Amino acid sequence: MNLKPFTIALAQSNFVLGDLHANAQIILTQAKTAYTKGAKLLVTPELSLTGYPPEDLLLRDAFIHAIESELALLTKELAQFTDFTVIVGHPSRNQSSGQLFNQASVLRNGLVVHSYAKQKLPNSEVFDEVRYFQPGNTPCVFDIDGLRIGLIICEDAWHSGPAMAAKQAGAELIVVPNASPFHLEKTNLRQEILQNQVRETGLPMLYANLVGGQDELVFDGASFAMNAQGEVVFCAPQFVEDLGFIEIRDGNPQKGVISPTSSVEKQVYEALVLGVKDYLGKNGFPGAIIGLSGGVDSALVLAIAVDALGADQVRAVMMPSRYTADISWIDAKEMATRLGVQYDEISIAPMVDSFEESLAKDFAGLAPDATEENIQARVRGTLLMALSNKSGRIVLTTGNKSEMAVGYCTLYGDMAGGFAVIKDVAKTLVYRLCAYRNSIAEVIPTRIITRPPSAELRPDQKDQDSLPPYEILDAILENYMENNVPIETLLQKGFAKADVERVTRLIKINEYKRRQSPIGVRITRRAFGRDWRYPITSRYRG
Repeated sequence: MNLKPFTIALAQSNFVLGDLHANAQIILTQAKTAYTKGAKLLVTPELSLTGYPPEDLLLRDAFIHAIESELALLTKELAQFTDFTVIVGHPSRNQSSGQLFNQASVLRNGLVVHSYAKQKLPNSEVFDEVRYFQPGNTPCVFDIDGLRIGLIICEDAWHSGPAMAAKQAGAELIVVPNASPFHLEKTNLRQEILQNQVRETGLPMLYANLVGGQDELVFDGASFAMNAQGEVVFCAPQFVEDLGFIEIRDGNPQKGVISPTSSVEKQVYEALVLGVKDYLGKNGFPGAIIGLSGGVDSALVLAIAVDALGADQVRAVMMPSRYTADISWIDAKEMATRLGVQYDEISIAPMVDSFEESLAKDFAGLAPDATEENIQARVRGTLLMALSNKSGRIVLTTGNKSEMAVGYCTLYGDMAGGFAVIKDVAKTLVYRLCAYRNSIAEVIPTRIITRPPSAELRPDQKDQDSLPPYEILDAILENYMENNVPIETLLQKGFAKADVERVTRLIKINEYKRRQSPIGVRITRRAFGRDWRYPITSRYRG
């Protein structure tokens, strides 16, 4: 092979789902930059024109017609870049059969010169593309300066058929537009999958991934190029927009910028920050309100919110009760001061007294229990939601995954809010994230991290009064909930029977609570969200 070298640009873009014209303008701007810098091909992510995932918008005819119109306009506008090729992802309806495809179109000189329909439709974890799309069955290969380039889409790269079909159709290099959401270890997994494809086909591959937050999903980018030897020769950074340029010589991508792999804590923290920033920004919320307790969870959420939005858009409200320790007050105020956010204190004691007085007749002769604790939590939730209604700011809840799993949270109390920032972050990881954030700048007072966790809803209360140690709880949760490990296997692994039975029972009986909780950022392989669909009414106990 003796071809003239040329450059391919990989667009790692943050689109707003459904904002078709704005997304088209992003693509147009990236095309202008890539063209100006001498690239011959721009690869945009999967469904770049619509954003991903469009979900049931795809069932609306008006949405599909709007996509067709915007694609036609974009194709015409791109004609200004002579002999420059752009790959744009979009849904496409077959006019004769009415079938809908997840498609990528190859645009050049004002025309759609090729198109490709995704062949492998994911229907697991957070994906349900089978609900909307029909699979394609035809490879797509096009020419850039004499090099034959194959096109496949995201899930296609996880199966052997589509890439090999492209090779058999003459492809000498393969490009892969993607909308691959983040979870822990996902970056390494993607590269391993592509290495397998390179070994099987002998072809280099270029992987362009989406970036940004979309409801509970966060797309991390980390686009990359792999040569025919299976070596990563280019890797874009995570969680930021990027336009990467890869030089192609004799059909093989040459070594370029390789962004280093971050620590687990850094990846998770940046995913949470991006998730909050885009959820509020794309939905038009003017800021956030957080109930600050002096505990580690609300401290982490406050730090994330400030890093995502800026201190001027965040308000912290401390709502002490008769059980709130002085150090909680002191530490909460200290952290708010360090971060420079608006800080207010509203005592809930008078309101709780009023509730208890109103209920005194009904509660007469009954010992205090979780009922009185929940009243305190619900008073706080009511106050936060009232402040939210008046200001338009969204309440960020502060419950973690460990608490959500076992129901250590109060409906209409600490679960009240619009976005659950650390809903998929286990308690043990919360502490690691606090340490990571303090390694950048010590914004979380040390005592918040070192003191035993407590809801402070009764005298001298500690979380471990009601729960197993978090190290044990989180290990059971990871095995049972995230990885579907059977109870018998957990016992064989050495977990105490009482702990296993207690935790798994709590997970099952608290499904009704989780169904009523706000969505939150997904950072693990399996979160309590769109990839956890357990029945509330069920007597299965395995």
